[in-house]
Amino acid sequence: MGSEAEKTYDNSVTLDPRIKARLKYDDKGLVCAVVQQYDTHEVLMVGYMDDEALRRTLTGGRVTFWSRSRQEYWRKGDTSGHVQYVKSVRLDCDGDALLVEVDQVGAACHTGKRSCFDEGGPLPAAVGMRPEGLGERS
Repeated sequence: MGSEAEKTYDNSVTLDPRIKARLKYDDKGLVCAVVQQYDTHEVLMVGYMDDEALRRTLTGGRVTFWSRSRQEYWRKGDTSGHVQYVKSVRLDCDGDALLVEVDQVGAACHTGKRSCFDEGGPLPAAVGMRPEGLGERS
């Protein structure tokens, strides 16, 4: 038995028009995809997808991106062995970003680090504090 998305949408040949209608693309026809480890929620990387990359990701069980620098599709792990197995894909409320939850094998970053956010390091930022009694997060 397939998932609810597989029963509801037909992405077998092209991206289902009902999904496409919900997406807001940048000027190059791409949508930002934030990749997160499904069980720890660690943010691993950010990539970009067009309709075909998203269709391949939704139907193939592994993450496919559109490489802006090489102008070609790349399936994470085909050359490095650092595969991203898809666990879920969610669309944000504005339709301009995807959250792709994966089971990451090895490093997600091309530098060999687990996360692309390991190398860059933190930026100096003022830390905000929520006043007591303000209420719970929702």
